[in-house]
Amino acid sequence: MSTETIKTTALKGGEFLIRDVAANDIFIPEDWNEEQIMIAEMCRDFLKQNVDNNLVRIDDQEEGLMPSLLDKAGELGLLGMSVPEEYNGVGKDFVTSMLTTEVLGAGHSFAVALSAHTGIGTLPILYYGNEEQKKKYVSKLATGEWKGCYCLTEPGAGSDANSGKTRATLSADGKHYILNGQKMWITNAGFADVFTVFAKIDDDKNLSAFIVEKDFEGISLNAEEHKMGIKGSSTRQVFFNDCKVPVENLLSTRENGFKIAVNILNLGRIKLGGAAIGASKEVINKSVNYANEREQFGRPISKYGAIRYKLAEQAIRTYASEAATYRASQNIEDATRALIEDGMDAAQAKLKGTEQFAIEAAIIKVHASEVLDYVTDEGVQIYGGMGYSAEAPMDRSYRDARINRIFEGTNEINRMLSVDMMLKRAMKGELDLMGPAQKVAGELMSIPDFGGEEEGLFAKEHKYISGFKKAILMTAGGAVQKLMQQLGKEQEVIMYLADMLIELYVSESVLLRVEKLAGRIGEAEAKDKIDMARVYIFDAAQRIHTAGRNALNAFADGDEKRMMMMGLKRFTKTDDFNTTEARRNIAARLIEANKYCF
Repeated sequence: MSTETIKTTALKGGEFLIRDVAANDIFIPEDWNEEQIMIAEMCRDFLKQNVDNNLVRIDDQEEGLMPSLLDKAGELGLLGMSVPEEYNGVGKDFVTSMLTTEVLGAGHSFAVALSAHTGIGTLPILYYGNEEQKKKYVSKLATGEWKGCYCLTEPGAGSDANSGKTRATLSADGKHYILNGQKMWITNAGFADVFTVFAKIDDDKNLSAFIVEKDFEGISLNAEEHKMGIKGSSTRQVFFNDCKVPVENLLSTRENGFKIAVNILNLGRIKLGGAAIGASKEVINKSVNYANEREQFGRPISKYGAIRYKLAEQAIRTYASEAATYRASQNIEDATRALIEDGMDAAQAKLKGTEQFAIEAAIIKVHASEVLDYVTDEGVQIYGGMGYSAEAPMDRSYRDARINRIFEGTNEINRMLSVDMMLKRAMKGELDLMGPAQKVAGELMSIPDFGGEEEGLFAKEHKYISGFKKAILMTAGGAVQKLMQQLGKEQEVIMYLADMLIELYVSESVLLRVEKLAGRIGEAEAKDKIDMARVYIFDAAQRIHTAGRNALNAFADGDEKRMMMMGLKRFTKTDDFNTTEARRNIAARLIEANKYCF
């Protein structure tokens, strides 16, 4: 398949599978401007001064502590980073708001409370509320005067949110909706002033959304949930018993609640990815610190190859996930700006821009949360026996990390969504997957190209990425052709395809990041980053091959299967590469800096 080079950043969501993009057309974290760097430093200082020294008190849910921390964050503008100035916000762009999310993501339970407030607690009203609602609620949420939460999940409605049983009925005088039902796993419920509640009006098919104030009659809370991790995050069940909600507190239009929930989840997914990266970096800092301090057999354990491997791999996966996250964040920002320039309302444009890159958001949510789990697991191992002690920091990091594979839609749901959205866009004609897939099918019948070596520092890596795309198009095309309408029921096959898609997107993102950086500072200065990209892509080739092989074994047979297996092997083939030496170089940089330094 011959891929087409994009000359503009106006790339549509999901197009990364069928089109190439130039390195200079993506945003990389090395592009932060001075103001953004200052904002990130302010966030680090906030955690150091207010959170890091209060972690035990936070986990013990000391009365009033978490709301007071949110108040302090509000005073610095951290609760209104993406809220327009007319509603008491700071009015920064999406990429800047992602940066604050990332840095504050190292804040354990505080990060959860802040993310719930600034994301699902505020954004539904900001993006879907009328002017009166935004002035009344968003203006107070942006400063922290009021705290927000989001009531969607029910005991019988988790991933299938639209099956919720909470009901709203119009009162006889037509002035109120009478709300009855139960919500669970509600973050910030214990101190929230404003609840965004999803319920069906009468016998409607789809949810509607309501803005409910804590002082409305008929609201009661269960005791705080006892959780595996994020113990300092307030999590309660919320009950509505003939709760009277003024009709003017209907958010958006009747039966638009499910759409609100889906679009806010798109934002939540990429934001969760950013927070997971921040948490991963902090765990790496602690891992390196401990490895340099802990001595065994007469020298620091950071001198041993087994530990160096772990430190390097922690950094490689985090760096790659970060590259993908900010690439997509800038894509969302660019799409939003283009829509605003075309005359769309700013709030609507932000939703549409994010919706355009919902595939990427799902990919990032899965990848970053699983990277964090890997990083924390290896952090525990580096600490050894102390890693298992509640007196050392890995205990809290390990437990707190686990929720991220469940938050914002489980990783299984997000894997299936990424493939489902890709295929649906193809069926609607929004993505031309059929043409490139047919080219790949034709290539299987042709003699492999054994042309001369391409020139350029990253020529091999670009060839590998091109092969990854072909592998996915071939495997997905074969699955669609063979299984047709049954593909939706073959969840294992969809999961294999999703894993291939995730590894492609992250591999291409980290390659583009280091290519752009090397073009700026030179190959020698970028050596450690180049090593990280090459190791990640080398290992990703094997992961893509394994997932593809599993998928093909599940649905293909006979000559067709043999041909596609040969194609898969060809498309995921890489030259030998000394990953051990590369990891040693990366670990050496970490050990010398005594922190995550990339």
